[in-house]
Amino acid sequence: MNSADYAMREILSARLTQLEHPRTKTQRYYAREQPSLTRFAQSIFIPNTYWRTFPVIGTTAQPEVRALREPITVGESDPFLREQEASGLVSSAGDGFFYRYDNFRAPVGGRYRVRFSGYTLWVGPYGYARSFSGESDKVGTPKAPDWWRPNPDDVSAGRRDEPITVYGQTQGLKRRLGSFEFTTEPTDRELDLWLLPGEQLIPDAARLLRAKASAHLRTNPFGQRDGHPALAHKWMEVEGPLYDESSLAGYRLLFGDLPLERLDDDSPVGTTIDVVSIEPKGNGGGESRKDNPVKRVKVDVVSVNPQEDAERLLRAFMRRAYRRPVVEEDVQVFLGVIRRALDAKLGFADAMIAGYTSVLSSPGFVFLEEQPGRLDNYALASRLSFFLWNSEPDAALRSHAERGELCRPEVLRAETERLLTDPKSERFVEAFLDYWLDLRKMDLNSPSLTLYPDYEADDLLNESALDETRLYFADMLRHDRPASTIVDSDFTFLNERLALHYGIPGVSGVAMRRVVLPSDSVRGGLLTQASVLKVTANGTTTSPVLRGKWILERILGQQIPPPPPVAAIEPDIRGAVTIREQLDKHRADPSCAACHSKIDPPGFALESFDVFGGWRERYRATSYEGIPEKGFGRNGVAFAFHLGRPVDASGHTSDGRPFENIREFKRLLLADEKQIASNLVQQLAIYATGAPLYFSDRAVVDRILQRTRDKNYGVRNLVHELVQSDLFLHK
Repeated sequence: MNSADYAMREILSARLTQLEHPRTKTQRYYAREQPSLTRFAQSIFIPNTYWRTFPVIGTTAQPEVRALREPITVGESDPFLREQEASGLVSSAGDGFFYRYDNFRAPVGGRYRVRFSGYTLWVGPYGYARSFSGESDKVGTPKAPDWWRPNPDDVSAGRRDEPITVYGQTQGLKRRLGSFEFTTEPTDRELDLWLLPGEQLIPDAARLLRAKASAHLRTNPFGQRDGHPALAHKWMEVEGPLYDESSLAGYRLLFGDLPLERLDDDSPVGTTIDVVSIEPKGNGGGESRKDNPVKRVKVDVVSVNPQEDAERLLRAFMRRAYRRPVVEEDVQVFLGVIRRALDAKLGFADAMIAGYTSVLSSPGFVFLEEQPGRLDNYALASRLSFFLWNSEPDAALRSHAERGELCRPEVLRAETERLLTDPKSERFVEAFLDYWLDLRKMDLNSPSLTLYPDYEADDLLNESALDETRLYFADMLRHDRPASTIVDSDFTFLNERLALHYGIPGVSGVAMRRVVLPSDSVRGGLLTQASVLKVTANGTTTSPVLRGKWILERILGQQIPPPPPVAAIEPDIRGAVTIREQLDKHRADPSCAACHSKIDPPGFALESFDVFGGWRERYRATSYEGIPEKGFGRNGVAFAFHLGRPVDASGHTSDGRPFENIREFKRLLLADEKQIASNLVQQLAIYATGAPLYFSDRAVVDRILQRTRDKNYGVRNLVHELVQSDLFLHK
């Protein structure tokens, strides 16, 4: 009920903003006028907080401006120079120090065209006063050499492009909106974005240091003896909101063509909504982050005949909400809610919101109404739409349902193909992979700061790994690739960050693209993708038991019973023993041996991959007689782990077939492509219908496999055949 009420008040807020500020406008926000991008002087008072911003003109440093002996910006007094001013930085927007374009907040939810202007820099070192020893002055504080600390007064042209990820942030919610790259020359980049009301924009230097604002000394992991990578922001330009037919769709669904008007604050009627303040406060300085940009106002929808308008609007709304013809008894129930609100002297908008909220909280909207047996056309339209679009049926599907023709095989096949081809099918890819591969758990654990500091707050790697899996499966679906592509292939989707993680050369830039893998690559298929390997680990260690169970259940469709009540294995992160040695002892218990003979081998095959899917020859450990690893994490802290025992990825399947590594294990899985395809059909069926499969359903699954065998169990064909089957057409 709260969600429904919130959504409808946001629609009213958007409509009021459209009425009072109807023009789409273009406004430029200069970096040198944003509080969080002009924290120059702090690096003077605390010298080692070098991740603070610094002023530049092109590739020329401005020490006098940095010392605040000259104005931060020339402003409108010199338009030409104002266009050249920039704020430089050597860190990303992570962990406690957020820079953003403070002066902008989206006045209304909707489409905006946003342009960013900037370029990359190279910042020199402070000097060579000390040599780098890698030692520490005290525990947790690395002894950083002077050349490892950037000098904001020594600036030159950049040496490489830098990826920028743009996030939106409002009310504590951070959303990834898009990405691009700043080049060594000043560049303007454009994104077409959908923003939430009050949302601010953060252009994050995704590759650079993730410094904590509370730390006074960090070592830049990207530093070299002659300097450090950096970038400069010049300005952000926002055009919008951009109006189209969708801009009024929500209001028209609720109130048709009835006008909306603002009321006095002391009006006895009217509904209260939140409106984002349009204009920034202060003289070019923007709003303080403590300021509340939202103000509350009263509005109402004007109706000359409220009783008639209420019934007309409610009937139209319920036809959409219920996705089938509406029963008159239901109409009268909700119409009674509205009439009682009107009799109580509530405003028309409040009365309608009360009725609509009741509709959106009722079983007719919340649940898919499917009677046992063969689905009728309306239920079939809903099932198909929520399966492939994760949304209500559109006008075309509703029309087929109304004419009673959706159940015809040729019509159903054509509509299935239309939905698969539409961009909204991306929702299916995301939601299905969240369910099937557990990708919804990507952010439930973070790599250990002790053992894996090189992964700390690496949002670009995390997002790229998720994109790889989604793009990979979408490609399988689009091109009807064989179900065996789940296990292995000669391609995947990469950008520079993910390719570096996988050790694959020749990929540059932040954009994801299809890449043909080297012939000796261990990648290819879902099993060796970073996203899958991350959700099957706990952030500190990898467990062959967890990964093995995941492969058996999610890839092969073999259900594993719950474990007996015995002590769980706690991996030894000190490095004294390996997980394989611990499992050898565990399997000595007869109650554990039977299941572990099936579970452990697939997990052992993945032991060459760490908690984020990086390739490893040895385990990482906190102590023992390991090899200390030198270097610094993205947080600028020296590595504290050792390289411990060698990894052993060999094993024997439960039927006795041996393998030495993941390549050989993949080949063993591919020996039975039908099993892989059968599991995929079952996973699709459970997701599409919300019902488990039973032994009696096996014949239907076999018929689907039989019809798709000649096409190598192509994924798109599997979806089509599932939709045509009794599994989908019946409840």
